[in-house]
Amino acid sequence: MSLEELIHNCKKGDRKAQARLYQKYADVLFGICLKYSRNKTEAEDSLHDSFMTIYDKIEQYKSKGSFEGWMKRITVNTVLQKYRKEEPLNVVHENTEEEVTVDSSFEDIGLQTLLEYIRELPNKYRTTFNLYVLDGYTHKEIGELLGTTTGTSKSNLARARMLLKEKIENKVSQSIIGMVIIMGNYM
Repeated sequence: MSLEELIHNCKKGDRKAQARLYQKYADVLFGICLKYSRNKTEAEDSLHDSFMTIYDKIEQYKSKGSFEGWMKRITVNTVLQKYRKEEPLNVVHENTEEEVTVDSSFEDIGLQTLLEYIRELPNKYRTTFNLYVLDGYTHKEIGELLGTTTGTSKSNLARARMLLKEKIENKVSQSIIGMVIIMGNYM
């Protein structure tokens, strides 16, 4: 069955077509949910809510642009809507617009560890970081999505980067101390 037929059947409320749509796109959309969530359970809830919204709004898709892109946008908005209800995404404005850089010697930290650190960020920082760094949104777009200002988006991003840098530096420092202790035991 082609994508067009699948969409057409979903618009008619065909449960089998909806199940096929889920099977086809669940992994991609779950990755988005996981990126914006604190844990796997929260991401699974967001995925479910996203598909419910996709099924409800599929009539609005007019075959212009990427269908997958349309679903990704709904998924991001669904996850963000949860955080809007949960806690305000505003932050006290800090003058921290400078770019935070991480020493290149920290590159061996590992992707899994970095993703874990991103998930540990407070919601407002994690969300802004993911939207800007991983999804390529502008600060203006982030402000519109989150109901904040461009300045708040910039401030939240700077704070997220600073917190990530601190976590990475702490991890590297602990690794160095561990190596010194191990080496000391052999001397």
